[in-house]
Amino acid sequence: MITLYTIIGIVVLLFLWLLSTYNSLVTLRNRVREAWSQIDVQLKRRSSLIPNLVETVKGYAKHEKGVLEEVTKARTALMGAKNPHEAADADNMLTGALKSLFAVAENYPNLRASENFKQLQDELSDTETKVAASRQFYNTNVLDLNNNLETIPSAWVGQMFNFQKEEFFKATEEEKKDIEVKF
Repeated sequence: MITLYTIIGIVVLLFLWLLSTYNSLVTLRNRVREAWSQIDVQLKRRSSLIPNLVETVKGYAKHEKGVLEEVTKARTALMGAKNPHEAADADNMLTGALKSLFAVAENYPNLRASENFKQLQDELSDTETKVAASRQFYNTNVLDLNNNLETIPSAWVGQMFNFQKEEFFKATEEEKKDIEVKF
């Protein structure tokens, strides 16, 4: 009789541990998804600023069509991204295109003095700060999930229920370079 209660007790404890570990993994996975949605919101905010910026620059730099087309193409790619990896690639492309756009703006003093252009630059800068913070939050949550999926015993539960590791949102080599600021 004592053996039966012991076996039942062990089975119940094992079930409770399995349930708890599964729920922890679900919570971590949902945190990663929520963190990704925060990045997505900021990237969409930045994308919504781009048309205004392009129109402002068009008024001053009519013959810089190639740069404006690159910005538009990169924005379209970002808006069409379906997962963090595609979004990271498109974001990197857009960042490069915006750097080119701001480099072109250096050649047009009237554009740099434009209040609308300054306001758009400030909003983009604020959004870039929010994107960076969102990326950090996302990567922290990915780290927590991946650590749980790689450590025993939660790794066993993760495998049993087909949980997948997530990719970190990484900076490209281009983003790691120093940015030259001119006033």
